[in-house]
Amino acid sequence: MEWTSLATLAPTALSTLLYTLIQGTYVGTLRRAPRVGPAPVRPWVSILKPIAGLDDELLENLRSFADLDYPAYELLLGVANLQEPAVPRLRAFLAAHPGLQARVVVTAEPSSECPNPKVAQLRVLTRAARGSVLVVSDANVRVPRDYLHGLMGALLRPGTGLVSSLVVGRGERTLGASLDHAHLGAFIAPLVVFASRVLGHTVTIGKSMAMRKTDLERVGGWESVSHVLAEDELLGRRFHAHGYHVELVLSPVENHARSGSVGRTVERHARWTRMRKSIEPRAYALEWLLSPALIAAVTLAIVPSTLALGMLAATLVLQVLGAALALSVTRKGAFGLALLEPLRLAMGTASWVLGGVSRRVSWRGREYVVGAGSVLRPRVARRGLVVANGQAALRGGGDLGEDRVDSERAVERRE
Repeated sequence: MEWTSLATLAPTALSTLLYTLIQGTYVGTLRRAPRVGPAPVRPWVSILKPIAGLDDELLENLRSFADLDYPAYELLLGVANLQEPAVPRLRAFLAAHPGLQARVVVTAEPSSECPNPKVAQLRVLTRAARGSVLVVSDANVRVPRDYLHGLMGALLRPGTGLVSSLVVGRGERTLGASLDHAHLGAFIAPLVVFASRVLGHTVTIGKSMAMRKTDLERVGGWESVSHVLAEDELLGRRFHAHGYHVELVLSPVENHARSGSVGRTVERHARWTRMRKSIEPRAYALEWLLSPALIAAVTLAIVPSTLALGMLAATLVLQVLGAALALSVTRKGAFGLALLEPLRLAMGTASWVLGGVSRRVSWRGREYVVGAGSVLRPRVARRGLVVANGQAALRGGGDLGEDRVDSERAVERRE
């Protein structure tokens, strides 16, 4: 074989091997995953939902938490201020489920002490929680009825301190949301499972995670990750450093996004890319090797030839089929989403490049610069920012000891 042909084939062949191994591991692992059974022990669980803005189908997402097949849990809905657009929806949700142990807790705004806005909410929510187990769940997450059984079954294994759930996308109605969910299901989820099963590193996903309150305190509490963007992954590393197992629950939760532009999707995944780069720069540098079609396209640009063009066509077909297979294990009608694989690849590449050349992120209405280790530095000091400590916020919200409050009092509390 000529050196030119070898140089054309070798990079794409290596990437194809890696891609096939990752996708095959993912599909095989999920298809062999055991069914979730009832947890042998059922501790009291506090589900913490830090809410910012108005997510698509928020009421529908919350309703999936109203009828969980679990006997002892409460739902704490957090808003940082009473002007949040989600407040009327939260009032309607509480009014529609008077028997549910749920309330709204007024939380704190980010501050110099805690620049991460999500952690600022979680700190107050944790103080308000009655349960011995904390479950963190984002507002755009929708779950099955046996959700808590899966988390508790994993958390109660000997030595385990932190568990998180695999995340897939659902409910898309725009091209931007479709690309987002294709990227989650055909690229991010396979990588997460491969890292856990083959590389021995469990990625902690903050959209859905559970831990004991006492264990959280032992590893340093939310304060230990209040200054970083990747609070979930770095919290997982703290648990591991303190001798705990960190596990991934294979029963997926759904990230529900109905709308959204392509630009917004690129920006979101660029933020995640910046986060990954700041934590593991070497792994970030190698991510481009995981897309055979991208390697083939670069090869074609450098060494134009009929062979390189054929490799590009073949790898595009491979990735469409690989995406269809990966998506099919968590959703129906996967092939239509898989046909977007060339666009998803372009979107993912754009996010990878943007995440590599800029350290700026826009998150929850605020601008930050991300440093090494995903350390956050606010770019803009917002006029009128109210920095309230957790105790003051709780006193403003009323008595958190009540099992239930009416809808009018509930919206006076923040998570």
